[in-house]
Amino acid sequence: MFTLQDPFHDLLLAAALALGLALAALLVHALALRLLRRMAASRDEGFWGPALELAKGPTRLAAVLLALALAQTALPLPDSARILVQKAHSLCWIGACSWLLFATGGIFALWLQRSYDIRSGDNLHARTRLTQIRMFRRVFSVVVAVVALAATLMVFDATRSMGASVLASAGIAGAVAGLSAQRFLSTIFAGMQIAITQPIRLDDVVVVEGEWGRVEELTLTYVVLRIWDQRRLVVPVTHFLDKPIQNWTRSSAEILGSVFLSVDYRAPVAALRAELERICREEAGELWDGRVCGLQVTDAGPAVLTLRALVSSRDSSSNWDLRCLVREQMVCYVQNAHPGALPLARVSLHEPRQLHAKEPEHG
Repeated sequence: MFTLQDPFHDLLLAAALALGLALAALLVHALALRLLRRMAASRDEGFWGPALELAKGPTRLAAVLLALALAQTALPLPDSARILVQKAHSLCWIGACSWLLFATGGIFALWLQRSYDIRSGDNLHARTRLTQIRMFRRVFSVVVAVVALAATLMVFDATRSMGASVLASAGIAGAVAGLSAQRFLSTIFAGMQIAITQPIRLDDVVVVEGEWGRVEELTLTYVVLRIWDQRRLVVPVTHFLDKPIQNWTRSSAEILGSVFLSVDYRAPVAALRAELERICREEAGELWDGRVCGLQVTDAGPAVLTLRALVSSRDSSSNWDLRCLVREQMVCYVQNAHPGALPLARVSLHEPRQLHAKEPEHG
């Protein structure tokens, strides 16, 4: 009777020991995490808190797996359950290691990002580095996922050869995948090319398909633009390599803006130029960066003169507001100070002269 119950008794004892060690591991993990959170709160650098949140899940799973490994060492399982438990244990370790690698990539990205402030005025260097960090983090995640899939397939005898082929036959697999998913792979490679060459970066001001917006998100397959009216334009990354786009912040955030005015030929151009300079100096405030402020006659049409006011700002948003201010103030100035300079439509009421004398009649 006792011998028949021995395997079942050993299994229950192993399960109880594994459960106890797992609970102990969870308790130790929670206490260690709480201590680390207090230390992170005292430093308050904006890095340790998010880093601990990323590491919490995989480290908790790893602590439980270590406890189960200790339980199995202290009290070996019966032969009937050992193989199944080992397979499950291997799968859990693959998942824990993959999860930990994902978290490590996120923590490393956070560590790099804390040195760059994208909210500053001159943020070109920060946007360059942040774009590279985010794009290569996604590439790293894809590589980890492929390796984890191959390791998972190699756990089972039936799929071991398939898992080995994922790693050892990358060239053949790439060729087959290229034939079946050429568009997808070209998009991935385009995303990697953007990460390296960087025709666009995070927070760049671009004009795509006639829409003005800022680069809000960069992925390996698409780019999200935040349009000025809070809409979002999702564009495939291949668009930025295959078609021309306007990048207003490619080398610097400084920009020039123009305002066009149509006035009569009697308009005092010198007085209008002086008024533009006064607006930039006295009313524009921080919208004008002090570099460029000029007024030129760019066209002399049959009825009106076309004036172009050229003004500069530290970034595109400020320049838009400055152009609106200049346009409004210049129109008000012309209306109040020089109403005769407003465009006029002239109509002549005189009869046209006869070009030829009336020919005499022949009898």
